[in-house]
Amino acid sequence: MSSLAPSRLPPWVVSGTPRLGAGDGLKRRLRRGRLVTVCEEARCPNVGECFAAGTATFMLLGDTCTRRCTFCSVATGRPAPPDPEEPARIAETAAALGLRYVVVTSVARDDLDDEGAGQFAATVVALKSRIEGVEVEVLTADFNGRRELIDQVLAARPQVFGHNVETVRRLTPGVRGRAQYDRSLEVLRIAAQRASAYGAVAIKTGLMVGLGETREELGEAMRDIRATGCALLTIGQYLRPTRQQQLVARYLEPAEFDELGAEAREIGFTQVASGPLVRSSYRADRLYAASTDTAPSRE
Repeated sequence: MSSLAPSRLPPWVVSGTPRLGAGDGLKRRLRRGRLVTVCEEARCPNVGECFAAGTATFMLLGDTCTRRCTFCSVATGRPAPPDPEEPARIAETAAALGLRYVVVTSVARDDLDDEGAGQFAATVVALKSRIEGVEVEVLTADFNGRRELIDQVLAARPQVFGHNVETVRRLTPGVRGRAQYDRSLEVLRIAAQRASAYGAVAIKTGLMVGLGETREELGEAMRDIRATGCALLTIGQYLRPTRQQQLVARYLEPAEFDELGAEAREIGFTQVASGPLVRSSYRADRLYAASTDTAPSRE
């Protein structure tokens, strides 16, 4: 793998551009609801497509994170106190948008006694109370590995509990700041162990590639993750969101993502989404729907 970032994006990581103003209505609705999306804060390359389609991933607990990861463009600092009305506003906005599958994530909130677990649980409950039959996926921080906080979120009965490992063991300290590789694995392990107590909760994680990892390290990470009981996996290309984040080491070609997806299935993941623009919450409803079918996904 090259240690230098290419000067130009390869064509397979340049997403299609929706028609001008296609997502303006959704943006106005989000602003009226005083809601934050990870789509905008993390500068997701799929934001135009998703907003034009009338969908977004809601980000709880504000737009300021207590951690500083070198791959992420979300602001770091002292966050505002949690807004107790936020879960209801998210549920109301999701209902107005006609969403039947809602993904909710958050900034890390190490400053809170419950690290944000209560806001996750309240939001899942609010969504299920407001929208009949809605399916909810949560993508949480690591809660510092606290079992009782993971359990609190699971008790709200989301369909999917997600926590991203993000990268391989060797690169974790330089990429994820205060996060720890083994602690993230433990979060997935606890969630998988407790999932059966709350019904059919699928456990999901995501990996970024192109940060300087080797193929062997990726294989090791996938095996480590699968051993926790996690069954759903996304693999996507790391893209530098601003000049303040670390460089891309390499852009993998589409065929390499196909190979990684095949390897993940051989390891035992029941559903895998692997591609240059794949993100944890991008088309998340499709991955979950495929996991409830008997036929293996080839997404």
